[in-house]
Amino acid sequence: MPIRAFAKVDRVKTLVIAEKPSVARDLADALPGSFENNDTYLESEDTVITFAVGHLVELTDPEDYDERFKKWRMADLPIVPEEFRLRARDKKAEKQLKVIHKLLKRDDVDRIVNACDAGREGELIFAYIYETSGVDKPVERLWINSMTKTAIKDGFEKLRPGEQLRQLEAAARSRSEADWLVGMNATRAATIRGRAWVGGVVSLGRVQTPTLALMVKREREIQAFVPEPYWLVHAQFDPRYEGLWFEGEETRLKDGKRADVIAAKVSGAEGTVESVERKEQSERAPLLYDLTSLQRDANRRFGFSARRTLQAAQSLYEDKKAITYPRTNSRWLSGDLVSQLKPTAATLQPIPDYAEAARYVLGLQQLPLGRVVNDSKVTDHHAIIPTDVEHELGRFSPDERRIFDLVARRFLAVFHPPARYARTTIITLVEEERFRSRGKITLEAGWRGVYGLESDEDRKARQQEEDSENENESAELPPLEQGQSVKCVSAEVEAKETKPPPRYTEATLLSAMETAGKLIDDEELREAMKESGLGTPATRAETIETLIRREYIERAGKDLTPTPKGLQVISMLEEHPLTSPELTGDWEKRLTDIEHGADERGAFIKDIENFTRATVEKIAALDKEKLRPERVELGLCPRCGAETGEIIKENSKAYGCTSWKSREETGCGFVIWKRVAGRTLTPEIARQLLEEGKTKEVISGFRSRAGKPFRARLVLNGEGKVEFDFPARKETKEAAVAE
Repeated sequence: MPIRAFAKVDRVKTLVIAEKPSVARDLADALPGSFENNDTYLESEDTVITFAVGHLVELTDPEDYDERFKKWRMADLPIVPEEFRLRARDKKAEKQLKVIHKLLKRDDVDRIVNACDAGREGELIFAYIYETSGVDKPVERLWINSMTKTAIKDGFEKLRPGEQLRQLEAAARSRSEADWLVGMNATRAATIRGRAWVGGVVSLGRVQTPTLALMVKREREIQAFVPEPYWLVHAQFDPRYEGLWFEGEETRLKDGKRADVIAAKVSGAEGTVESVERKEQSERAPLLYDLTSLQRDANRRFGFSARRTLQAAQSLYEDKKAITYPRTNSRWLSGDLVSQLKPTAATLQPIPDYAEAARYVLGLQQLPLGRVVNDSKVTDHHAIIPTDVEHELGRFSPDERRIFDLVARRFLAVFHPPARYARTTIITLVEEERFRSRGKITLEAGWRGVYGLESDEDRKARQQEEDSENENESAELPPLEQGQSVKCVSAEVEAKETKPPPRYTEATLLSAMETAGKLIDDEELREAMKESGLGTPATRAETIETLIRREYIERAGKDLTPTPKGLQVISMLEEHPLTSPELTGDWEKRLTDIEHGADERGAFIKDIENFTRATVEKIAALDKEKLRPERVELGLCPRCGAETGEIIKENSKAYGCTSWKSREETGCGFVIWKRVAGRTLTPEIARQLLEEGKTKEVISGFRSRAGKPFRARLVLNGEGKVEFDFPARKETKEAAVAE
């Protein structure tokens, strides 16, 4: 419906419903006519614009269906409504909902435009508002990818009939009802069954529980891990280069004595360059950002939480009009955007940081679009790119500036040629022992040139991703030839230990959620897995925050770790399908299929109802022994164990001596509390304190009483109490004294 159709005809008006007040104001600024602000809506001669404030309406609680559900009883489960009821979220929402309902019922309003965010949740927000109003008026859909005036005007020129979005609405309703059925029933069942052991409400959910299960599985792998020693042999050669001993594909020696023998044998000995292999390799620019890949990069580079990245991106989209719609699942652009690509690059050229890269893109006669444009991979929204408007960087917050920088550089980089490298591998033979040396020279920076000199943040992020077995590629190796004689100046043995798998960061957890726990590094293969991930790009950040809010996981610096409560919840549900990332990924795939008309909403909800019944039955039948928390034993008590044989054992709040029986029989009193400065100490940390008297490394994730984060090494003092040691502060003080 073109804008001209809004012309006044017998005082007939069109009602536009936006998702937020700020969006309503932007729509009024872009549409023709003068709008009067009436606080809860804006009105011109032919258009009324009002707004929700996010979700105004929600599915009602069980007690709204029947008073008896106020008491949580296993006999009443599962609760499966014949028809779901809706209600306002709270008093504030109810007030605005009444305003919208009144506007919908106005006699002079004969047409409705759904202008909520163009996605599944936006569709649900509007559908619930419209359903609760009881009106039956024609609905059209505004579907835009950016909030610029041009995009808004174009969107109103190309309004879509509401009927076209019925399948998206069906997927949105199905997601909402599935979450209610599984979450409400499983939470009640688990709370009733496990209250005595877990304490409080045991909140379970369709997405949050398998996400927690991923983290608990990793934590168990870490706790069960037994480090094994190994040794590396490094050699220094003349002319100057280094080599790492290897045999077959193995660089690690499991026998320290053999390592010493090799080092002694080759030190000072003559050697020969056995082979020199030089290869040219290229590296293509990464794909454009979707929300999840943007959140991963911001976490790796800046330590941003997924929510913090989303908030900055949403503000850049809504308030600054600087980037396109961020809650997207696609890393490609549609063909109709090709004509806008150079104008978009032109808006970046005046910004010094991007001027050179933008000039390159603008100078191309034909843009390379092979990894940029693909209509088949764009559904609701295309990849995140800058908008083609002037960007006022001075208005950006520090967070917004960093997120915009990621989006702008990625957009420019994707049109640059691959980076080209010359990689050299040299094998040196000394006393029948082989050493490998690797070198890498950049022949052509290509897309990497868009990022300029590598920052400390970028280098750290890259080193974490590319960490190899101390076989770092030197920038350049000397010009050696096969058969050339060299001398091993010296050889050193480095003693190391195998490391447990790393804990999840938000970046790696987002990756795991995207692929339902499957380890996939390849960018294109990851793309193919998206429809079967845990949650959606728009909901993953909130899932992580929900787990933190419910004290199932906590942040420890950049790491995310399950709390004892989180560990116990998954132990209680061991092997239950609700903990399966694959099952929940399959559900997410079905929701996507419903959205595209390839699955039936009724069949999906029926399967969810059956799953809910099975879940309640399984939780109700849990063995009491299954509900008992797993408690680790850490060895003899350092205070009384030598005489009494008492040990240190985990309980709900501490790692304490088993000599404690009650307040009257306190025993020796040795205890290491689990919560220290806002962080939970894992059994691994407690074991280090008992065995070494201190932690091996400086630990992140502590918070002062004022709420400020800090890092420190933990030390067990002579009285058996945990204290903080700040090595960084000592180094600073020593440097100051030296000066």
